Amino acid sequence: MMGTLQQQSILKGQQIGQNNEKDLVHELFNRSAKIHESQTAIYYEDDTDREHVLTFKELNNITNKLARALQKYEKFETTSQSLVAVCMKASHRLPIALLGILKAGMAYLPLDTEFPMSRTKHILEKAQPLIVLIEEGVDLSIYEEVSTVTYEQLLKEAAEEEEDTLKTKKCSNQLAIVLYTSGSTGVPKGVLIPHVTLLNRLQWQWRELPYADNEERCVFKTALTFVDSVPEIWGPLLQGRTLVIVPKSVTKDPEKFVPLLEKHQIQRLVLVPSLLYSLLMYLGLRNNDNVLDHLRLWICSGETLSVSLADQFFATFSNKDKILANFYGSTEVMGDVTYYLLSNRAQLQGMEKVPIGRPIDNCIIYLVNKDMRLIPQGEVGELIVAGKNLAAGYIDERDTRKFLDNPYAIDPEYPKIFRTGDYAKIVKSSIIYEGRVDSQIKIRGHRVDLTEVEKIIAKISGIDKVVVLCYKPGELSQALIAFVTVTDGTTLSSSEIESLLQRTLAPYMLPQIFIIDHIPLLINGKTDRQTLLKQYQSFCPNDEDDVAANCDYSGVSDEDLAKARILFPTVASVIGRNGSALVTLHANFYELGGNSLNSIYTVTKLMDQGYQIGITDFITAKDLAEILDRMKLVSSDEKLLKETLDEKPYIFETLSDCHKEDAIEIITESFYSKADLEQWLIPDITRADYRELMEVMWNPLVEKGLSFAIKSAQNGKTIGVTLNFDLWDEPELILSSKLMIIFDFLEYLEKPIRENEIPKGKGKIIHNSMMSTCSDLNFAENVLVMRQMEEYCLKLAQQKGYVGIFTTNTSPLTQQLGTDVYDYETLLVYQVNRYETPDGNKPFGKAPDSQVAICSLKMIN
Repeated sequence: MMGTLQQQSILKGQQIGQNNEKDLVHELFNRSAKIHESQTAIYYEDDTDREHVLTFKELNNITNKLARALQKYEKFETTSQSLVAVCMKASHRLPIALLGILKAGMAYLPLDTEFPMSRTKHILEKAQPLIVLIEEGVDLSIYEEVSTVTYEQLLKEAAEEEEDTLKTKKCSNQLAIVLYTSGSTGVPKGVLIPHVTLLNRLQWQWRELPYADNEERCVFKTALTFVDSVPEIWGPLLQGRTLVIVPKSVTKDPEKFVPLLEKHQIQRLVLVPSLLYSLLMYLGLRNNDNVLDHLRLWICSGETLSVSLADQFFATFSNKDKILANFYGSTEVMGDVTYYLLSNRAQLQGMEKVPIGRPIDNCIIYLVNKDMRLIPQGEVGELIVAGKNLAAGYIDERDTRKFLDNPYAIDPEYPKIFRTGDYAKIVKSSIIYEGRVDSQIKIRGHRVDLTEVEKIIAKISGIDKVVVLCYKPGELSQALIAFVTVTDGTTLSSSEIESLLQRTLAPYMLPQIFIIDHIPLLINGKTDRQTLLKQYQSFCPNDEDDVAANCDYSGVSDEDLAKARILFPTVASVIGRNGSALVTLHANFYELGGNSLNSIYTVTKLMDQGYQIGITDFITAKDLAEILDRMKLVSSDEKLLKETLDEKPYIFETLSDCHKEDAIEIITESFYSKADLEQWLIPDITRADYRELMEVMWNPLVEKGLSFAIKSAQNGKTIGVTLNFDLWDEPELILSSKLMIIFDFLEYLEKPIRENEIPKGKGKIIHNSMMSTCSDLNFAENVLVMRQMEEYCLKLAQQKGYVGIFTTNTSPLTQQLGTDVYDYETLLVYQVNRYETPDGNKPFGKAPDSQVAICSLKMIN
C-alpha cells in the first residue's frame, strides 16, 4: 500500500509545530517591540523628502492608543468580530493604522482609492465593516451607506487616551484580514485570513529564509489589497526589522527604486517577473557590477517565472551569491503555498519550466483528475491545497465550491481542501505548473479554438482520430500541430491532408500534420498530450546541431558564405517548428514559415550579430539570396534599422470624406478579425459596431486633420488608415455596443499616464489611437505598410509642430515595431487578463498571461 501511495500525486511540507497556535500577530509584535524598543520600526520619506521615523517603542505606544480609540466605535458587545475597512495611501500612517486595528481585536479590510465605485460598494455591502478608515480629502460620496472616520480624527481621539492596559477579546481562529479577490467568475470574493494562517506562512519564512543578522531594513511596496503585502509588512515588524515604505510611483521607476534599495541596503525583495525583467533591463543599461550587491534574495510570485528570465537573472549577477525564489499561491492559500529555490545558473540546464517546487510547512498538495481522484505522479491534474495556509473561507458562506471537506486525509490538521483551478504535475518531487486549461490560443495575432480545428480535420474521409495542440503557445517558435490516425486501408499523406485543409481553414489556422500509428493515452483514458509534444520535438530541430542540419549552403558564393552562416541558422531558429522546409539560398522567408512578427525579430537577431538589413529590404526580398545581397556588416556604433522613408510606391492623403467607406471597411475587418482585445468579446460585438464607432469618430477625425490614409501608387487602392487625435483635444466617446469595454480599458491604462508622465497642453502630443491595414495584404506587405504609416506619422507630427506621439499597442507586431525599430519609451506593460470592469467582470479573463498592452511614448527631437 505504501509503495502505491508514494506514486500518487501527493507532496507534503514539513510538519512544524507553531510556538503557540493561539498567538496573535499583534501579540508577537508586542514581544518584538519590548526587545527592540529603541530601534527604528517605520521609515518613510514623503514627496518633499521629509523623513518620518518611528521607533518600536513609539509605534507600540501610538497603536495601543489607536486601538483603544477604535474599540469605542463598537456600539455594543458582539460575539462576531468587527471589520475596519482601510482606504489609505502607502505612507508611515498605514502600518500604524493596521496594527492599531489588530490590537483592538478587529480585522482590517483593504480598499484601494483606484477601485471602481461599483466594486467598492459591492465590497462594503458584503463585508459590512464597522467603519471605513480614510484620509482627509477623500471623496465621501462612495461611502454614503457606511460610517467613515479619518485617520487624522482617530489620531486626535487616540491622543486623549490614557496609558492604561489595553484589553482585547481573543477567540479561536480569530480573523486578522479580509482580502477581496475577483475569483473565476469575476465577482469579488472576500477571503477570510485568520491570525493562525498568517503566522503559519510567516513562521515558515522565518525558518526557511531567515533574516540575516545584518539585515536591518525591509521594503513594503506591494499594494495593500494584494496578499503579497501581508508578509512584506508583518514579516519584518514581528522580527524587529525596520519597515521601509515605498510608494507605487517609486517602485515603477527603476531610476528611483534601485537607489532606494541601495540606500537602505535591502537584502530581500518580492516582485512579479515583469518587474524583475524591468530591473534587469535597467541594470543592463547601467553596466555597474556592484549595483544591488546587498540584495541577495529575489522572490518571484504572481506570474509565471520563465526559464529565460531566470537565466537572464543569473547572467546579470554572474558569480554573485544570489537566490532566485519561485513562489506559487493565491489569496485563498495565504499568497504562497509552494516554493522553489534557484542558487545558480547550472540548475536551469535542460529545464523547460521553472518548477513551483514543494509545499511550505504544514501544507499538503494533491493533484487530481476531473473526478477528484488522485492521479499518478507525472500526470497533469488540478492542484488542490490542504493545511494551515488555507484561509477560513469566503465572507459569503454560501460560496463553498472552492473550499471542501478533505477526502484524502483523516488527519484533523487537514480538515479542508481548496481547489485552485490551476493544473500541474509532479516530477522528481517538484511541482511543475501547467497553467489553466483552455483550448483558446493565439496564432499570428488570431484567436484559434483547437477543438474547432480538430472537428474540421475529423471530417476528412479516411481520418480516424485527431488531436490538435499548440507547441509553446505565445512564443515566437509556437506551432499549431495536428496528430492524426487514419483508418485501415487509407493512403492519405500529411501533404494531402494539409492540401485539403487549405480549402476550409484560414492560413493562420493551418496546422502541421503528423500521421501516427495511435494516439497515446493516460491511465485515465485521456490523451497523453505530453507524449505527443515530445514526439513533435523529435520530428523537429531543437538544438544547434539540428538547426545547422536544417541549413543547406549549396550555391552560396565563397564571398557570401560567412554571411550565410549567420543568416541561415538565424532564420532556421526563428522559424523553428513553424517551418519544416530546408533553409536554402533560393527559399522564401514566408514560404519557410515566416510571418509579420518574426520577420522583425529576425532582423533584430541579425543586428545583434553585427549585420544590418532594413526591414523593407528584408520583407521585400524574394529569397534568401536577395537578403544576403542586402545584408551589410556594420560597426557597433552605427545607428541601425533607420531607413529613409521611400514614398515612391505609396500615396499619403489627409483623411477626408472620400476615404470614409474604405476606412470603415479596413478598420472593421482588421479589428473584428484580428484585433487582440476584441477577440475576447466575440460574439457580443459585430461588424456593425465598428460602423457605429467610425460614425461617432468620423467628423472630429476629419476636422482635426491629423489622420491619414495610405494608397498604393500602382492602382490607387486604399491599403491602410491611421487615426490620430491631439492627446489633449479628443472628443468624448460614447458607444451603445460592447466595444465601449475596449475604450474603457484603454482609458483605465492611459489616464494615469496622461496625468503624470506626459507633457500637457494642446498641440504637443499626438495620440495614435488606431492603425490598420487592408486584410488582403500578405505578411510582407502588411509589415511594409505598417512601417510606412509609422514613419509618416512621425513626419506628420514634426510638420505640425508636435513634440511627441503617444500610443497603446495591443498587437505583438506594433509592439515590436515600436520597441525595436522606433525606440518608443515603454511607460506601462499591462497583462490584459487582469483588467476588471467597474462591475467586477474580467472581459479579457480568458486571455493568456503573455498577452499584454503596452503604453509607449516617442519624443521627437
